[in-house]
Amino acid sequence: MAKYIILDTETTGTEEADRVIQLGYMVLGAKEIEVHNEFCSTDIDIKFGAMEVHGITPDMIENKPLCQETAAYKRLCELNTQENYMIIHNAPFDLKMLEKEGFDVQMKVIDTLRVAKHIFEEEEAHRLQYFRYKMGLYKYEEDEAKKLGIEVKAHDAIGDVLVLKLFLTKLKEAVQAKYPEENPVEKMVDLTNTPILVKTFRFGKHKGKSLQEVAQEDAGYLRWMLSSMDNLDDDMRYSINYYLNG
Repeated sequence: MAKYIILDTETTGTEEADRVIQLGYMVLGAKEIEVHNEFCSTDIDIKFGAMEVHGITPDMIENKPLCQETAAYKRLCELNTQENYMIIHNAPFDLKMLEKEGFDVQMKVIDTLRVAKHIFEEEEAHRLQYFRYKMGLYKYEEDEAKKLGIEVKAHDAIGDVLVLKLFLTKLKEAVQAKYPEENPVEKMVDLTNTPILVKTFRFGKHKGKSLQEVAQEDAGYLRWMLSSMDNLDDDMRYSINYYLNG
C-alpha cells in the first residue's frame, strides 16, 4: 500500500553550502500517522536571516546528531521507494538540501507549490502561509495538532507539515473539481512536472502587462531575456517561447 510522506526541512540558510538542521515529516497511508521531527547538527553556522525565519538557534542543535544519523532520516530512507509519494511545498529546495545529506529521492514527487500555481492561477501569492490564512486552515490547526501531539509554530518544520497536510486536502479537492475524470493524486504528480504558463509580467519595465501583449509589441525584449538573463526560471523561459511562437 502506497504511503504519503508530507515533509519540510529547516536549514542554516538558502545558499549552496547550507545544510539541514531540522527534518520534519508525517507518513500517511497506514492506520496510524507516523510523525517524525528531529533537530540535527552541522558544522555550517546558522545565518541570522535563517534564525529570523525559523527561530532555531545554535544552542538548539548543539550535541544533536548529524542529519544522516537521525532516526527520522533513516526512516525516510526506508520509505524511499517508487510506490510512495513525497509531498513538499517548493520541493526543489528541500530535495536539494536532502541531496547534500546523501538522499536521492525515488518516490513520486508532488510539489504543492507548483500544483497550486496551476490550479489557483489568479491568486496573488502561492506561499503556504498565504493559503493558511486565505483558506482559514489556521482554524483547524489546534485540533489537528492535539490529535498528533504536535506543537504548531510558524515556519517550524513539523508545524509547516501540519499546515501542508490541511492544505493538501483543499488542493486535492480543487484538482478533482478541475480534472474530474482523473485520479487527483496522479494528476498532482503530473502537474508537478508540467511547465507553468506565466501570463503576466510581475517585474521589469513591462510589469502588469500580459506576456502575449509584450510578445506582440516588444518581441525583441523577450528574445533579449532568453539570451541574456541567466537567472530566468524554467517556467518563464517556457512561457516566453510559448508566446513568441504564437
